[in-house]
Amino acid sequence: MGDPQFAKYPDLQLSQHIFQLTNPSSTKTAKQASLKSLQDAISEHKMAPLYRHLAHPVDGVLNAPGEGSAQQPTSHRRPSSSAATLLATRNPTLEVSLPWDEKLYESLKAENEKELEAIQKEEDEAAEKAGETEVQAARGKRAEVYTRIGDKEKAIASFEAVFEKTGILGTKIDIVLAIIRIGLFFGDKVLAKKTVERAGTLVDSGGDWDRRNRLKAYHGLHLLTVRSYASGAPLLLDSLSTFTSYELCNYSSLVIYAILAGSVALKRVDFKSKVVDAPEIKAIVGNAEDKLSAISGQTSAGPAAGDEEMADASASSATPAPTAVNLTTLGVQQDSEVAIDFTPLAKLVKSLYEGDYKNFFAALGEVEVNFLSQDRYLHEHRGWFVREMRLRGYQQLLQSYRVVGLQSMATDFGVTVDFLDRDLAKFIAADRIPCTIDRVKGIIETNRPDDKNKQYADVVKQGDQLITKLQKYGQAVRLRGSERG
Repeated sequence: MGDPQFAKYPDLQLSQHIFQLTNPSSTKTAKQASLKSLQDAISEHKMAPLYRHLAHPVDGVLNAPGEGSAQQPTSHRRPSSSAATLLATRNPTLEVSLPWDEKLYESLKAENEKELEAIQKEEDEAAEKAGETEVQAARGKRAEVYTRIGDKEKAIASFEAVFEKTGILGTKIDIVLAIIRIGLFFGDKVLAKKTVERAGTLVDSGGDWDRRNRLKAYHGLHLLTVRSYASGAPLLLDSLSTFTSYELCNYSSLVIYAILAGSVALKRVDFKSKVVDAPEIKAIVGNAEDKLSAISGQTSAGPAAGDEEMADASASSATPAPTAVNLTTLGVQQDSEVAIDFTPLAKLVKSLYEGDYKNFFAALGEVEVNFLSQDRYLHEHRGWFVREMRLRGYQQLLQSYRVVGLQSMATDFGVTVDFLDRDLAKFIAADRIPCTIDRVKGIIETNRPDDKNKQYADVVKQGDQLITKLQKYGQAVRLRGSERG
């Protein structure tokens, strides 16, 4: 199988620090901590290109024009789309800024040039005295250097050069996964989408079990960034039991992404089995009893990639064999993680499933503040997520009743009648909830779809479309006939 290559850089936690600097929801203390981490990383890894990309007084995406150097001319610029996705807002107002130091930049740039010259010399000597393996090793070092220092375009070009000369499938997959991380680091969704599809093709052509599972996490996280929660939820939940992609995110973050995606996208039955009762999730967000029962051996939230191919005939029994949580996964690289209070997430899941809607709305607000607004992958879609979760709560309550009192439902959700009226009206107008509101009587009447009427309407609609196509076809045939005549 072989150990993953090129997995050390880029450091995606660093992109989270860059995001926090421009995040209006972040505290000043958190911004100062992120600034220190960013400055330390720039100095330690000699990140001259990234430093210029962020902090240059004219070209930098973080600092306003002219900030940090009085000698630089002021000019009005518009941040690029990729820069905007690297930051929390398109036009950031920085409470804590990254200062520009020309001497520091020149020093870092000189260090980069010196390191790249040494690699070029190593490649030239390998071409003369050694074989293609040593040449490829030097090219791989160059690609890693460009990735480490934050030079996006040159890093991708260098990886592509290594990819073209590599015949080992596992190495090719590792290269493509590294390019996906570069896309995620810089917020380049187009690059990430294209490269995820490319990695899927390579894995399908014979990738090993470990890389299949790693790609699941990569694909699921990319789908979150493009708001495809329904497609991403199964991948993220399946990754919980076999997660090893710590270069992508830590395990706690994966649990957060999986819970949020599953809560908004899964049907109630799947939500129960894959989120509420999942041992991998209970082991992180559950109480002491839940954690103990999860680790002792409950049914896993989902199969690993390729499990369906590896399963033998004995696995097809009606009662699934209990499986324990992957303790190796839970224990590796957890020491460096910041302690996270999962209480709001646990309350959200529990209250939604149990129909405790007042606590559900309260937990949803806490989740927005503590998680959605603080994570660079979730921040962009936080408004959509909160709206969809409110819709889910409304749908879950209304599907059980024919008529509901407006005041009664408002009390259940802990909101005013006016708010509930306005909020429901938006979903009703968009055909998301089949009901009508009678403010005079103070009731909400659900319009449950009749299957027979729906089938009849579908037949009529399809029949109309068929008749239209036949008429167009008949006109075309008559036209061609008259031309022959």
